[in-house]
Amino acid sequence: MKYLPLKRMAPLALALLAGCAFMPKDDAVLPQRDIASAELPKHIKLAREGWPEARWWTAYRDPQLDALMNAAIKDAPSLATAEARLKSARAALLQQRAADGITVDFNAQVDRQYISATGLFPPPIGGEWYTEGKVGFNGNWDFDFWGKNRARVAATLGEANARLAESASAEQALAAAVTQSYFNLQADWARQANFARERQTQAELAATRKKLVAQGLAAIDTQKRVEADVAATEQKIAALDSAAVREREALRALVGGDAVVDGLKPQALPQGVGGLPKTLGIELLARRPDLQAARWRVEASMNQIDAAKAAYYPTVNLNLFAGFDTISMSDLFDRGSRQINLIPNFTLPIFENGRLDAQLHGANAQRSAAIADYNQSVLNAVRDVAQGAAAVQGIEREGDALKRNRAATDAVYASTQKRFKQGLTDRGSLLAAELPLRGLDDQTLQLQSQRLIADVALIKALGGGYRADPGSSTEQAHVEQQKN
Repeated sequence: MKYLPLKRMAPLALALLAGCAFMPKDDAVLPQRDIASAELPKHIKLAREGWPEARWWTAYRDPQLDALMNAAIKDAPSLATAEARLKSARAALLQQRAADGITVDFNAQVDRQYISATGLFPPPIGGEWYTEGKVGFNGNWDFDFWGKNRARVAATLGEANARLAESASAEQALAAAVTQSYFNLQADWARQANFARERQTQAELAATRKKLVAQGLAAIDTQKRVEADVAATEQKIAALDSAAVREREALRALVGGDAVVDGLKPQALPQGVGGLPKTLGIELLARRPDLQAARWRVEASMNQIDAAKAAYYPTVNLNLFAGFDTISMSDLFDRGSRQINLIPNFTLPIFENGRLDAQLHGANAQRSAAIADYNQSVLNAVRDVAQGAAAVQGIEREGDALKRNRAATDAVYASTQKRFKQGLTDRGSLLAAELPLRGLDDQTLQLQSQRLIADVALIKALGGGYRADPGSSTEQAHVEQQKN
């Protein structure tokens, strides 16, 4: 057999490459937003600075909250769903890796057939039954000259990393929801207790007014107004009781642990622990898992484009069979039944009826969609941080005004109390001066609850303790560890 020399094969290869399918140009590349320039307006500042820690809720020093969070992270259905999606992405990655390189499998088959007497083979071969046995190993080696398989593996890896980041995002959202729901429950209980004290004061004031009315020293209207105030306070207590039941059931759904939720007791509301970093920039990308997921999907889409482009070039692979083949089963493993097939394969796409163009256009469209999603995620992340910080900032200013109001009201009550001790005013006036304090206590509790809710929202906006290296592949390390 004669073989073509290399100098004659090179022009043939060039001619074949020149005749392959034409690759269309991509003219619609969407620019990707530069997150390094992402910053907050100058007027948004907080006294406390820094990024949240990984287990940020422990800073509130509430064992009940810690127990709720441990139960939620362990048993939550939302995390189970995220974990299932992550496992699916990892399986797809391992499957794609398996398709790259050499594959070998064992095959054994028996073919029992009757050959036509009037067909290609005349008698005595035709018109008889024959049994063919074949046992051996099949091998395939795909020479990935253009990086198509490598690009597909990289794209699948990007999707796996995106799923990993989404799993972290789901855990963040759950932690924030549990903490906010818990603080709402504690605020409802605290306000209930405060209104119970206010009702007691109102009831005592109503009794005092009733005595004055009975003695003819006060109009009946004053007694009825206080009794109406008592009824209004009881209405508020009932509403808060209903709200507390709803919040407890919301916690039960989030946590999935009845024993932990049923054992909750009232606790004093803590102070806020959240802060705001001096700068955002590229650090925000590392801190926000949703941005990481969007970034990995951009990377995956880029690799899908590379794979789609590589499909325009020739495919070269090598098929091999080594084993035994015979039409006499008793001779199957004889030396003479040995068979070896070595089949090089070269495939060059020339006319694909638009199939390759459609694949490339689809990959380009997915890339544009992924970039648009990433750009929007960057805007959303900066907006979330700005709104969260502005909310905390506004509540802090409102709290300063409330403190001044409380100081003035305390002074009025102290003055009334002094006059009461001196016998210059009656018990009813002292009780009436006390009621505004209970109202301010309720405002303080509401503001403190709002501060905690805004605090958690800001922590979530800043990534909730998530930290990833923007240039690394955490899923790559995970998969390599599983392989080893």
